[in-house]
Amino acid sequence: MPRRRDPAAPRVVHRTARIGLRVTPGQRRRCFGLLRSAGDVWACVLEVNAWRRRRRDAPLVGYQQLCRELAASGPGTFAELDCTGARSVLRRFSDAWFAAAKRRSAGDVSARFPRRRRGLVPVRWYHGTFTLDGRQVRIPTARGTTPLWVRLARDVPYPAEQVRSITLLCEGRRLFLDVAAEVPVAVYPPGEEPDPGRVAGVDLGIIHPYAVAGPDGEGLLVSGRAIRAEHRMHLADTKARRRAVARRAPKPGEKGSRRWRQYRRRARLVEGRHRRRVRQAQHEAASTVISWAVRQRVGVLHVGDPRGVLDLPAGRRHNLRLRQWQIGRLLQVLTDKATLAGITVRLVDERDTSSTCPACRRRVPKPRGRTLSCPHCAFSGHRDLVAAASIATRTPGGGSTTPAAVVLPQVVTHRRAGWHLPGAGRSRRDPRRRREDQLARGGPPHQPVGSRSPATARIHNTHRRPGER
Repeated sequence: MPRRRDPAAPRVVHRTARIGLRVTPGQRRRCFGLLRSAGDVWACVLEVNAWRRRRRDAPLVGYQQLCRELAASGPGTFAELDCTGARSVLRRFSDAWFAAAKRRSAGDVSARFPRRRRGLVPVRWYHGTFTLDGRQVRIPTARGTTPLWVRLARDVPYPAEQVRSITLLCEGRRLFLDVAAEVPVAVYPPGEEPDPGRVAGVDLGIIHPYAVAGPDGEGLLVSGRAIRAEHRMHLADTKARRRAVARRAPKPGEKGSRRWRQYRRRARLVEGRHRRRVRQAQHEAASTVISWAVRQRVGVLHVGDPRGVLDLPAGRRHNLRLRQWQIGRLLQVLTDKATLAGITVRLVDERDTSSTCPACRRRVPKPRGRTLSCPHCAFSGHRDLVAAASIATRTPGGGSTTPAAVVLPQVVTHRRAGWHLPGAGRSRRDPRRRREDQLARGGPPHQPVGSRSPATARIHNTHRRPGER
């Protein structure tokens, strides 16, 4: 029977913090050995199910069935990987299989069962199997092996008694430890807690990841131009690197050289750094929204769900912008932080909120800038804040605006996400600044003929000074 929760106990949510590892070469070798052993467990499950499929037997997908097969294999089969770590891989496989089966039963024919081998698979250990002592963590290994102690790059942001599991994983050839903990929901003094009767609307966007319209004429605009610049410049850097090594790239089936392996290693490091920068900026933006909502005592956030636009083909360039938008991650990050703060998040339909006048309720052509001006009446306001104010009046599951009047923000607070990005939002590879540096050092005053690609020329044009030709 499921365990009943004590009504008097404080509410808790599960949060995960990703922390880098500082390991010696020997510790690094052992950690990667654990990840490869987990990949062997995954491959064994795939191979066993392939045999059963050829014999027309039912596949082994249940967690308990897989655990019985693991126990029959005997100890020491997967090197230093202990039983708890191997079972976490079996749990991952079983969850993936049943998730795909559920999607296929719902009519999603694109869902695929796990049939691809993996070289490195994350390994998880639960409370009571590992030891956490400050920045030192003892990772469980098989019986009879030397204990594996590793050092964390920073302190764990949760008390040791709240930690429930750790997960060893690799990202961009770097080792990380995901520390999951039970964190209690915030408790406020009397009179300062979020009021469920105060509702704010949140409009998601690319230039402004979050535009919030509050109940008392208060508004918040979080700028995401630094995130967009990070995506753009990372794409330009990647293209430039690929063009530089195109003639030295190995042919299909040809073994790469040491220089090629170094290039691939550098590319993985750059990709991982780019993902971490964008993820940090998204967390900064969501934290800004939740902090603002707590100060305004907002108890409910109505968030417009724009995920329907992902199914509309809009061309190669705009499809790339939509994928880099990462709508699902923005929703997840905002929901997690709102739950921890005791704020309820509800998804509503955001269709036509940016193209409907809140005063006369008539359709307005999409503006070219950020200001929405109604040609039918004298209304004018920020397009994203108009959409957020309209979203605040909608109810989950309803598409039309409720009869309540739309209250537009009179006081707007501007914040920026991505202050940690290099150059404070300026280009890391700005050709104009590079040319100015060359002139300051007495270098050539012009680029060699044919040295600038069309992509670099476009970047150069976007960084002109006002009035510069």
